[in-house]
Amino acid sequence: VRKSMVLLKNGKSMNKPLLPLDKNASKILVAGTHSDNLGYQCGGWTLEWQGLSGNSTIGTTILEAIKLVVSPSTKVVYKKNPDADYVKGQGFSYAIAVVGEPPYAEYFGDNLNLTIPLGGGDTIKNVCGSLKCLVILISGRPLVIKPYLPLVDAFVAAWLPGTEGQGVTDVIFGDYGFQGKLPRTWFKSV
Repeated sequence: VRKSMVLLKNGKSMNKPLLPLDKNASKILVAGTHSDNLGYQCGGWTLEWQGLSGNSTIGTTILEAIKLVVSPSTKVVYKKNPDADYVKGQGFSYAIAVVGEPPYAEYFGDNLNLTIPLGGGDTIKNVCGSLKCLVILISGRPLVIKPYLPLVDAFVAAWLPGTEGQGVTDVIFGDYGFQGKLPRTWFKSV
């Protein structure tokens, strides 16, 4: 998991990186459909042919891994789909939005527009519009991210990390460096 993660953006400018994240932050918002869902982390061809949604196997979600790695005094707030009003004025140090695709295999995964499904785009807009934020994209292929890049402080492609959410937190909190590389540049449009 650690070796497969690809850092796509780190900081709104080269002089102000967001990663590695601060483990001692006072309050962190974790949002998105993929934050607390092992089935979405695993993808298709895992528990069943088309995969499953939910925590129906043994493992560590990204949300659980975040709670394990941050300071005991850090308050971790999970909100699956927060609206923009919820995000403002809550005193969050930063946010982590984990979005992506539902599990699929073969032709069931065909997608002609490659947009981020399941309200992921709205989650990014609502969270990253008001806070410093990291977006973690869980998918089996590149998706359209260009519209969101100006809002985002850091962007990571986590592909399908499976049951080991702690492999994701090992890298975003700086215990290990990013090693993953893209075989081709990320597309700007379909």
